[in-house]
Amino acid sequence: MAGTTQHHHRATLKQSNKPFKSKHASKGSLKAQAKGKTAPSTSNHAKVSVSSKKARLNANAQKRELKRQHVVEDVKFFSTSSGGGQAPRIVSIVPLLPSLSPRRFLADLIPSLGLPEDEQQSTIESLNETGSYLVRAPKYKTSLQINLLPSLSVFPALDAALVSDYVVLLLSSVDEVQLEGEAVLRCLQGQAGGVEMVVAVQAPEDKPIVPNTKQLIHKSLLSFSRYFFPSISKIYSSESPNDAALLARAICEAAPKTDRKGDARGFVVAEGSNAVHWTEQEGGLGTLRVEGTVRGGHLSADRLVHIPGVGDFEIDSILAAGPSSIGRASRPLQNGMSVDIASDPLSTPTEQADDLTATNEIDPMANDQTWPTEDDIADAPHEQALRSTKRVPKGTSAYQAAWIVDEDDDEDEDDDDEDEEDDEMDMEDDEDDNDSVPDLVLADDTEEITTHDDRAHDDLDPEEEDREYEEYLKQRENAQAEDMMFPDEIDTPRHIPARTRFQRYRGLKSFRTSPWDPYENLPEDYARIFQFENFGATSKRIEKEARQGVKPGTRVVLVIRNVPADVTRDSPLPFIVHGLLQHEHKQTVSHLVVQRNTEYSEPVKAKDPLILSVGPRRYTIHPLFSQHVKGGGKGVNNVHKSEKFLRSGAAAVATFYGPVSFGKVPCLLLKNEGEGKVPSLVAMGSTLPPDPRRIIAKRIILTGHPLKIHKKTATIRYMFFNRPDVEYFQSVELHTKFGRVGHITEPLGTHGYFKAHFDGPINQMDTICMNLYKRQYPKWSEDYKTQAGEGDKADEMMIEV
Repeated sequence: MAGTTQHHHRATLKQSNKPFKSKHASKGSLKAQAKGKTAPSTSNHAKVSVSSKKARLNANAQKRELKRQHVVEDVKFFSTSSGGGQAPRIVSIVPLLPSLSPRRFLADLIPSLGLPEDEQQSTIESLNETGSYLVRAPKYKTSLQINLLPSLSVFPALDAALVSDYVVLLLSSVDEVQLEGEAVLRCLQGQAGGVEMVVAVQAPEDKPIVPNTKQLIHKSLLSFSRYFFPSISKIYSSESPNDAALLARAICEAAPKTDRKGDARGFVVAEGSNAVHWTEQEGGLGTLRVEGTVRGGHLSADRLVHIPGVGDFEIDSILAAGPSSIGRASRPLQNGMSVDIASDPLSTPTEQADDLTATNEIDPMANDQTWPTEDDIADAPHEQALRSTKRVPKGTSAYQAAWIVDEDDDEDEDDDDEDEEDDEMDMEDDEDDNDSVPDLVLADDTEEITTHDDRAHDDLDPEEEDREYEEYLKQRENAQAEDMMFPDEIDTPRHIPARTRFQRYRGLKSFRTSPWDPYENLPEDYARIFQFENFGATSKRIEKEARQGVKPGTRVVLVIRNVPADVTRDSPLPFIVHGLLQHEHKQTVSHLVVQRNTEYSEPVKAKDPLILSVGPRRYTIHPLFSQHVKGGGKGVNNVHKSEKFLRSGAAAVATFYGPVSFGKVPCLLLKNEGEGKVPSLVAMGSTLPPDPRRIIAKRIILTGHPLKIHKKTATIRYMFFNRPDVEYFQSVELHTKFGRVGHITEPLGTHGYFKAHFDGPINQMDTICMNLYKRQYPKWSEDYKTQAGEGDKADEMMIEV
């Protein structure tokens, strides 16, 4: 119709939802909004502002300029316009096969350095197979300190890589690297943080590399080297003049890619044959003077220094030193001129200087227990101190009596020994009931047997010794396999009450959240260690203070006091002095997060002796292994389950009493394979903050079998063997392998049967389990002394050429 308007309904169903607003945007969303732009936001809640093109170009230009300045500073550190060199480049040559000759390799390289003929000839004649040599390189206006290391020497290679600017891995053109050489490469891979690796090939003198096969050999060696160090891009050689020139240019001209700008620990490498001088003082100790250039971080006389293989010492003063002898030889026109050296020391100890105190003194009045003093032991009868008398069953031999534990000594038994013998005690108790502890109270037919500690020992034949060792390794493998299949499960002893056998264990409602007092029943060793109230804040303060002192690049003379005379023993390395941060000499509960080496196949049990290499320091430790919380956190209650073996495929935490280490320092765990053999790399990782409050809980699982089942209720047997044990553990929660959770309702009879109720019906084939926990404590570490045959000897310590 005319005049009618079309009717429209109101859109009642149309709604507009409030847009989502996030108070805390994730990092991924912020990066997506930024789309690669570098402009930061003013706060976490503000939107990322997109910078203009001009601002981005300016920021990139500033980054390039800063990088160029760093390269220029690195080049100036090693060379000057006069060609003398402020600090020599440290180059370590590591042969990976016994057939290789580092001396011949260096002799082929020296002609390409630009030395005069007479000096070049005398330099080559003075070379030995091992040693450290200062060599001028006037062609490149620098100098080199070249370390020739013995073949297949792990610890000298690690020490050299820690201070070197270049590490030359010497390979053979005909022989393949064996397992020993691969162990050296694995160790270098685990420790080498910023050191630059160079790979060179050497051919036997009677089989030189033919040009037709050179490319194929280099390609094969490059593939092998990149497996360990992916950054390697080329294989060098020194056998022909052209190849030696390329290697010399790579070492002498470019700035090393070694990144030590973030390292707060400085070190000094002795430069010259007369750079180390020891002066005897009172008591067989003396003053040591070491001349060299400060590298890495700053050095301060308030901090301690570490000499590898010797120990930690105090600095008496840090003096200024003039140019080195090799530097003066490169500037003959300036030899007659006097060199101005500051008469005042660059750094001297202050009131805040560290001392050599490593542990706390124990206050005997702070403990309730009283122990015999040395005077009490001295006053005791001599025979009583050397031998012990026990009452044993009649007919028992002296050898059998040595294995019987007195009832009075049972409670005072060391926790570590109990941990190691838990399974063995259970097996022995089940096998023989006649030798149980209750039999010892039968005094009617007993006789006194005196056991001596100095019993004669007869060595076995080599064949018998090898056979027993093979059986021991097989038992270790079986124990590891059993632990993987049935972790922590043990059998309850029948003739010893469970409440006595497991009196140091406790049940937890929840392993992850149940509280556990970290200061409960601590051993006496905890009174000797140091702990930090706030380790993070202390670490930041110490690293900030470490930037004060003598700057890197300064030639100094370190004066170290109270040093023994054998500190100047010959070594294939130059003399190295490493600086320590504050408190790094003190002992605490140290932790390492380690990953097992997949190429090491033997079982690694907790508390087995291992060699720890952390930075320049090495120790023999007996670590406890525990689970590593994902993300490195402590959890709610800081309780972590211990592990009997170091397993492959998962990170673990190794705990021991050891010195403090600030920062994330790479570390290696090695196994000593015997005198003259290359140590095996067991695991690699880094240090964690020390934490004495970290609880390492050993778990045992008592198992039982359901006898009768009625829906959710069942009668359980074989978990206990007497009624008091059931009543003692009645409050501990039960669980089954099929996932049911329950508790003990009442004991049945006198033989350890009990009734249990679960949260659901259980299966006749199910197994009833009870978890019990006990805290474990670490063991003390010891300084590791390099054994003979590990490549720690050489003919010359330092030769200037």
